[in-house]
Amino acid sequence: MGASVVGVRSRDFRRLLASWGAASVGDGVLTAALPLFSAVTTRDPLSVSIVAVASVLPWLLVALPAGALVDRWSPRTAFIVSLVIRGGLTVSLSALIAAGSPDVTALAVCAFLLSSAETFADSAGQTLLVTLAGPSELERANGRVVSTETVGVEIAGPLVAAGLFAWRPELCFLAVGMAFIIAGALAATVTVSAERPVSSNITALRTEVLEGVRFLVRQPTLRAVVGVVGLTAFVTSGVNAVAFLHAIESLRLPEASVATLLVCTAVGALVAAPLATRAALRWGGGPVMVGALLILAAGIAVLGTGGSPWVAWPAYLVMGLGAGAWNVLSSANRQRLTPRPLMGRVTSAHRVLAWGLMPLGAALAGPAAEATSLRAVIIGAAVLVGAIAVLAAPRLLGLGRVEDQA
Repeated sequence: MGASVVGVRSRDFRRLLASWGAASVGDGVLTAALPLFSAVTTRDPLSVSIVAVASVLPWLLVALPAGALVDRWSPRTAFIVSLVIRGGLTVSLSALIAAGSPDVTALAVCAFLLSSAETFADSAGQTLLVTLAGPSELERANGRVVSTETVGVEIAGPLVAAGLFAWRPELCFLAVGMAFIIAGALAATVTVSAERPVSSNITALRTEVLEGVRFLVRQPTLRAVVGVVGLTAFVTSGVNAVAFLHAIESLRLPEASVATLLVCTAVGALVAAPLATRAALRWGGGPVMVGALLILAAGIAVLGTGGSPWVAWPAYLVMGLGAGAWNVLSSANRQRLTPRPLMGRVTSAHRVLAWGLMPLGAALAGPAAEATSLRAVIIGAAVLVGAIAVLAAPRLLGLGRVEDQA
């Protein structure tokens, strides 16, 4: 390995961060535009749910082999190629929309392919981050990446989506494609000193996948957290699947304003990140994690019980506070405990185990809303998240005490 410069001030890390920022803006536009386009063009909870399922299903089906392949490939190459593929897909979707509104099948297929490519980018990006930041600046590097992602995905992206969607919806997806292609070009300027030889041994690939899963489930800290993450993701994926439609139909929020709700989530997450770190140092990680889940439940409850369009923005702000605090603490545990050679596999295994129930939650939300109402699904989700917090409290509080002793 060469003596390349590492750290958050190094040229290569800054270029990686710039690439991450461009990709995050694209993700933010896509996160807002795809479900909004599905809701506006179909006005059908079941169709919206199908697209939502397609968006999260790759984290269950593709993420594990993607993480293992990234660990044996050049993470830089995997990162660049996945970004270029996502750019091409979204430009194609823009052309399809301009030619005439695509049906639900086309939207679902595109959503599945985009998320499949994202699983490779996610694992490769984590590996690049650890390699370029160096062990002494890992926390600072993660803080910069999280802030960059939050601004791009939940502030800049949704604002761009809100403006473009009101003009011409296909421009949203064209902007996404351009953002991903720019991100790939920026990533191509990053140099990494060590490259992995490519192997085609399928048996070894299965062994490597299982190695990442075993490491994750054998770590007490990670094992304790991942169950809570999985159950919460199951519930919140149902909320995400129908929340935009609820905002339009139940709260009478203007269509062009719906994407700005994600900005409120981002503000909450940005505020929560430093507060969660300080609170964990003072009171321990466990109590803060339980509090974060309760705050998340409160935000969902406000969204479900509100009767005015003005309720939506503070509800998303509160949800951002809870989700942001939880994500900061759970991510810190995973990255701190994972050896670098396993980073891709453990990252993907965590995604599968933590998000594996998301497709089911999204799939059930549409039929449940048709059988009851959009409001009933969201209120029920708030109750479930609160119950998860209460039931998990003894384990999480114990986890906090173990961390304090370590």
